[in-house]
Amino acid sequence: MLVSLTVGKVDAGVAVLLTEDKRLIEFPSILLPPDIASGSIVDITVARNHKSESDATSAFHALQSTIFRTFGQRTPTAPILRCRNATQTSVVLEWDPIDIATAELRGLTLYRNGSKAGTIPKPTEVHSTKLSGLAVDTEYVFHLILKTSAGIFSSEKLKVQTHKMTDLSGITITPGHMPAALRESLQKTVERIGAKLVDTVRIDTTHFVCTDGRGPAWEKAVENNIPVVVPDWLKGCERDGRIVGVRGYYLNADPRLRQIGPGGSTQPPLQQQQQQQQARSPLPSPRTEVTPPTPERATHEREGEDATPPPPPPKDDGSEKSEDETPPEPKSQLEEQKARSEDLKPSADESEEEDSEEEEDDKASSAKAVDAGLPTRGKPAQAKSEKEEEASFDDVTL
Repeated sequence: MLVSLTVGKVDAGVAVLLTEDKRLIEFPSILLPPDIASGSIVDITVARNHKSESDATSAFHALQSTIFRTFGQRTPTAPILRCRNATQTSVVLEWDPIDIATAELRGLTLYRNGSKAGTIPKPTEVHSTKLSGLAVDTEYVFHLILKTSAGIFSSEKLKVQTHKMTDLSGITITPGHMPAALRESLQKTVERIGAKLVDTVRIDTTHFVCTDGRGPAWEKAVENNIPVVVPDWLKGCERDGRIVGVRGYYLNADPRLRQIGPGGSTQPPLQQQQQQQQARSPLPSPRTEVTPPTPERATHEREGEDATPPPPPPKDDGSEKSEDETPPEPKSQLEEQKARSEDLKPSADESEEEDSEEEEDDKASSAKAVDAGLPTRGKPAQAKSEKEEEASFDDVTL
């Protein structure tokens, strides 16, 4: 199609063209010949380019197909959660590498019994986690929530039951530096109790067993807060048939702190030594000696006696008594009354000695009275003998 137009005005960027019916058309000046001026007549040919249209349409459809295949067919997949290991108080969970397709990752969160347990750091690199501090022999439900720019995806719920104290299958041992014979014995013990033995320190390693704390494996165990114990700990678990505490089985721990038996209890070393000493050398119980009281005598009899008084009963020295001596058991009231009554009764020998001493004193006093020419007094009627009762009153000398 050929059109003739008259140039009305030419500027630096736009030229004004006039049609036959006096209509104005703005046309780029760069498309006009360089020698065009106002009043010039130009012929413009206009035609449709079908080939170019076809090429542009084909390119557009190819781009749309690429975008659909890239972003429309593949979507993020939900994570798959598994239980790697379970013990009495901990659970190790793992999952496959997450696939978010072309979406943008927003976060990966772990839930326990419907409540948020924590956010997984670096979800594209970390594919496992460990939860500690759980209850013994308790069922838990876990699941993962994946948040992306293409939506939220949840894993299937996983039920995990923690082990009982008598279940030793969850123990995972990593051996360290120890003698070869001890290592073989340790491996046999692991097989007998149903535990697992791994060569490297992993996330599911529960205990690191060695006799010498050195090496990269030991350093990694200490860095990950894994208990480092001696082989006797595993022997103790096998002996008791249950998992035992690790406090007394650390490398530098005192063996006396170890708990022996299911019902045993740990005691301080000082208290154990005191109990052992008391069991080996029991202290004798104190004795109490009762001395009967001395009967009262006349003043002249006490002066004539040459016998020395009996020694006082031995007194217990308070300084010599030990703190472990126990006081004698208190006597009942009836026994104390019997002891007092027996102590107050003088014996037959003492009464005979007193009678003989009184007779000798009476004879001596009567002899002195005869020498002095004084009348003498006889004994009372109760104290006279049979001969004195037969004598008359005239026999008495003045």
